[in-house]
Amino acid sequence: MGPRGEEKPVVRLQKYLAHAGVSSRRKAEEFITAGHVRVNGKTVRELGTSVEAGDRVEFAGNVVVVPDEKRYVVLNKPEKVMTTMRDPGGRKTVASLVPRDGGRVVPVGRLDYDTSGLLFLTNDGDMAHVLTHPKFGVEKTYRAVVQGRLQGEDMKKFIAGVRLDDGRSRPAKLRVVRAGPAVSEIDVTIHEGRNRQVRRMFETTDHPVLSLVRLRFGPLNLGDLSPGTWRDVTDRELSALRALQSDAERSTRDGADDEGDAS
Repeated sequence: MGPRGEEKPVVRLQKYLAHAGVSSRRKAEEFITAGHVRVNGKTVRELGTSVEAGDRVEFAGNVVVVPDEKRYVVLNKPEKVMTTMRDPGGRKTVASLVPRDGGRVVPVGRLDYDTSGLLFLTNDGDMAHVLTHPKFGVEKTYRAVVQGRLQGEDMKKFIAGVRLDDGRSRPAKLRVVRAGPAVSEIDVTIHEGRNRQVRRMFETTDHPVLSLVRLRFGPLNLGDLSPGTWRDVTDRELSALRALQSDAERSTRDGADDEGDAS
């Protein structure tokens, strides 16, 4: 209880870590079970652990505090940069591209080392959860420069779902930007975030990807942002993100109600 008998707010540990901008809730669960999180001096591994105001939470030896203000950043990630805040191998990471004086942010999702383009970073764990969880299927559009010219059968594969080694992909949208006998440019829109998914999809058609840029993530667009530079989201983009979040949370509540009625 609080100093005047008020009840202290209690929150699940993984949600607290997400709100603090450490990672998404799903990744935070991995950190907890791996023993990287301490609460009040004790290592915890149970996902049901809750924390309340006044508890001391540490991740990787550092105290974790939930920020008062949310921050939302769009970065044009260059190739040969890691989508992490640190790299044991000493490679350049996106942490070096976004100043921390406005508040710490972490990447939402991931772009491959060899992939460039739009990367969203925030300390808003709930929004990150909606944008990355598979059940919400937020759209992502990539421009792929591929070897050769796609044929009709190749395009049908994408539309129907490509059979990959980790299961068939969900249907994708294709738009041919430029087609040539040696090289083609294709815009691909997917609803998933599997590892190197777009590259693997093209490999099944024998048209390897030569370069890949993410142009869009949900309501966010890369526009003319130069590689290696960042910007805060616009008011219009933030409104669209919050609307997307509200819709996702509403659908989750409705789904929970449906399950309750069926039990």
